[in-house]
Amino acid sequence: MTLPLKYMMKNFRNRKISTVITVAGITLVIFVFSAVLMLANGVRKTLASTGSRDNVVVTRKGANGEISSIISGEIQDVVATLPYIARDSSGASIISDQPVVVINLSTPDGALNNVTLRGVNARTIFELHPDVQIVRGRMFNPSLHEVIVGQSVAKRYAQARIGGSIKLAGGQWTVVGVFDAHGSGFDSEIWGDYRQVQQAFHRGNYVSSITLKLDNAPDFTKFKEAFSMDKRLSEYEATPEPKYFAEQSQSLTTFIKVLGIFVTVIFSIGAAIGAMITMYSEVANRTVEIGTMRALGFGRRSVLTVFLLESILISLIGGIIGTALASFLQFISITTLNYTSFSDLTFSFTMTASTVQASIIFAIIMGFVGGFLPSARAARLNIVSALRGG
Repeated sequence: MTLPLKYMMKNFRNRKISTVITVAGITLVIFVFSAVLMLANGVRKTLASTGSRDNVVVTRKGANGEISSIISGEIQDVVATLPYIARDSSGASIISDQPVVVINLSTPDGALNNVTLRGVNARTIFELHPDVQIVRGRMFNPSLHEVIVGQSVAKRYAQARIGGSIKLAGGQWTVVGVFDAHGSGFDSEIWGDYRQVQQAFHRGNYVSSITLKLDNAPDFTKFKEAFSMDKRLSEYEATPEPKYFAEQSQSLTTFIKVLGIFVTVIFSIGAAIGAMITMYSEVANRTVEIGTMRALGFGRRSVLTVFLLESILISLIGGIIGTALASFLQFISITTLNYTSFSDLTFSFTMTASTVQASIIFAIIMGFVGGFLPSARAARLNIVSALRGG
């Protein structure tokens, strides 16, 4: 096998133009394939990182998201009396009743986009989310129509910068601060006092969800048992906060993957055909050489292996280049509509080890598919006919 492998490398270097063209096609396919996986990973990572592991979100059963969940004041009082809820230094429960609505903000080009407005408890919100920090300005005054905004919102909308004014439910609310949620979904939200939001949107004492902190994260099972035993809460469910927001990403990630893989498959068919044409051309141009190798004693399997390895090597190179180029997408943030919350979500492309592995495997598969038939044809060539050039 030593001679055929050296022969393969020699011819691989000699046919530069056809090789470069084929590699470029494979590179494009793998770039698109990697980008799709990175998009889905980015959405999942952004929403999965939204929340703390010792927090619990309470919503109505069957609600697709917070905006479709309704919790009355009576239920809020019941939840607040449950055991295993953490308390602050004053002995008060660390809990936040949160009305969630979707508002419209205008972009510089005049388009209207949906943005999530979350009513929060100013006393407990930063104990529930200690990783969220105000990086510019100050916290809102619970007695006034003031809000703070996530960094992604402040960057995207001019009226959402400090000192700006946002129209909410017919009134003007002043932006007094910008907070950093470290790339989580909260960065795409606006926060105001929950009572002010209830009044402005005529919600009465109803909220969309309740977020509470457990005194100990492993106590969730005990908390869930106490929650389930109260018949007044039979229409509601309690979910660990990271899990709850991770589940909110499923619809969007599924859509991205289905659409992206559909486009990728179309591209990959073209790339595989390109590789196949290249390899068929090489078989036709090297018929005499193939006959010579067979005459020297190399079997059909050796010839098949050589040509198939050439095709796989071309695809592997394209796969490595495509994956490397896709990795630079991690420096890009994009905004899209979250189909669960019907509001904008800003996230970054995220490269993972599984993405790299899947991309390389996909490239190898394309090389195998594109090179198998030409390689089989080369292996089946009659020795005498091949030596005669046909």
